[in-house]
Amino acid sequence: MNKKPESLKRNSKICRIDGIRPDQRLIDEAADIVNRGGIVIFPTRTLYGMGADALNQDAVSRVFCAKQRAENNPLSVLVSSIDAVALLAADIPDVALRLMRNFWPGRLTIVFSARPEVPAGLTAGSGKIGIRVPEHPVAIRLVASLKCPLTATSANISGHAGASRVNALPEKLLGQADRVLDAGELSGGTGSTVVDITVHPPAILREGTVSAEELFDVL
Repeated sequence: MNKKPESLKRNSKICRIDGIRPDQRLIDEAADIVNRGGIVIFPTRTLYGMGADALNQDAVSRVFCAKQRAENNPLSVLVSSIDAVALLAADIPDVALRLMRNFWPGRLTIVFSARPEVPAGLTAGSGKIGIRVPEHPVAIRLVASLKCPLTATSANISGHAGASRVNALPEKLLGQADRVLDAGELSGGTGSTVVDITVHPPAILREGTVSAEELFDVL
């Protein structure tokens, strides 16, 4: 039997999708893949991300393996709304509510204490989970169509730059994905700010699109 050429295998995974008005049929197909334990590469505000069911340990392990990511480096997740945070976070203090209401969707990843049922592989044994509501229309629709939170890690090999275009994604990474939603070139640039609210005062782990001054004004 003739093997399918590698370029055809690659292209069969890639679906062009409108980045402003995404086709719900394509979103539903991608959501079904994630719900069945698969991996989908999808657009975020700045770079392409690698999404899997964040509560499926096997799917999370596939993401770590594909990215060649150290097991002590946790993954953040995307949820559809502030209300959905309670499914993952053991405690939602007032400071977190203020941050979510001011900076979501997008721009800010908030690190919470994780509920006991959150897979240890996702949190890298830290007992903490980073959560964000997305702002890219495709990511918003994808997360809203899922039965689970979605991993939010960049679609890159660990230690290498992320990709703002699908044709810049590493072949090895594409080989591990079950579907790629190609919304064209993204803006690139600075990622979300990451703030840990499990400590007092809250600690900025990475300063990104939300400045320290903006956070302090809210806090």
